[in-house]
Amino acid sequence: MTYTITVAGVTRELKLRPLGEDKMLAAFVIFGDVELTCACAAELLKKAPEFDYMVAPEAKAIPLIHEMARQSGRNEYFLVRKAKKLYMDGYIEVEDRSITTEGKQMLYMDGADAEKMKGKRILILDDVVSTGGSIAAVENLVNKAGGNIVGRMAILAEGDAAKRDDIIYLEPLPLFDKDGKKIN
Repeated sequence: MTYTITVAGVTRELKLRPLGEDKMLAAFVIFGDVELTCACAAELLKKAPEFDYMVAPEAKAIPLIHEMARQSGRNEYFLVRKAKKLYMDGYIEVEDRSITTEGKQMLYMDGADAEKMKGKRILILDDVVSTGGSIAAVENLVNKAGGNIVGRMAILAEGDAAKRDDIIYLEPLPLFDKDGKKIN
């Protein structure tokens, strides 16, 4: 089963995947899709508030944040990692619960990145917002670093996330029942 979506003028067929026993989600993955990534980055930049830096959780938002940085002429952006890295200059950590990751996970911000964010206007990005858990975890890290969050953006708002007024997104993405019928 698939779901057809058009976002930023680009149409894609998304495979429906189980989410528990009675729901399914449409798998939206921008990895390897240059046309879609570039189009979404351009449309999000048109809606973006003024910012100094962008930050995103790894991994599926990496192509998006990179392309938004390239199109906006920025030479630097920050990633929140799922594991501590040896090259990190200290770190800040928080717990994250995501709809697409089983169980809890920790997210880490490099201490040097955190220092650069202090007092700056920060734009948080993700590919899809579902429960908002990942965005909230990144927001928590930015707040710990002393950054000023000016916006939260995603390509898609899945399920009830489309009802939120604190996320700027391009298109809603419904959830589906086990038979592939839209729930919302």
